[in-house]
Amino acid sequence: MIGFAIHSRQRAVSAELVEQFRRIPVANVSDCMSRMAAGGARLRPMHDGTLMAGPALTVRCRPGDNLLVHKALDLAAPGDVIVVDAGGDLTNAIIGEIMTSYAATRGIAGIVINGAIRDSGAIRRNAFPVYAAGVTHRGPYKDGPGEINRTVALDGMTIEPGDLILGDEDGLLCVPYDQAQELYQQAAAKHAAEEQTLAQIAAGKLDTSWVDARLRAQGCDPAAA
Repeated sequence: MIGFAIHSRQRAVSAELVEQFRRIPVANVSDCMSRMAAGGARLRPMHDGTLMAGPALTVRCRPGDNLLVHKALDLAAPGDVIVVDAGGDLTNAIIGEIMTSYAATRGIAGIVINGAIRDSGAIRRNAFPVYAAGVTHRGPYKDGPGEINRTVALDGMTIEPGDLILGDEDGLLCVPYDQAQELYQQAAAKHAAEEQTLAQIAAGKLDTSWVDARLRAQGCDPAAA
């Protein structure tokens, strides 16, 4: 049935690559993607801030309904990140403490809800990664429809099943499967450069001459001040 189906995932980023990305802040990866991709500022970490990384298992569900999310919890492999597009609606919670506890026991790497959660206090006190757009005590329905392992989009960020999903305290980012290896090399170099800058700051040796050079290039005299 169109709009009510479960599909198989054809590919996924490797566990080795996932572990490599865990060492790099999301902001560094985002910079290397021309700062053009983001999961939306509304999607915030609801847990204790533990880093999240893993291949996406995508779910599209009717706002306020979590039947397909329950199925995704059973289908997900250890290390997967379940990404749920619930339309961004905050009327009904899609998951709560029971579902996140079950996900953790299955080795799932995290859950992203483009919608609301409940039991926020319990989730906040735990390390299991949960990102969501809001909180409400009103529970979900379990009727469908929905789809598993179809393309979803969160605030313009397209996610294909098996793409790499990253999350830290700055938010969420999807790294496309075909670009993941190349982006890792670029992001690792970016991270190393920023670590060097921080070391220069700590030593009192940071060179800020680029600021005046940029002002001159834009037609502004830096000496006027």
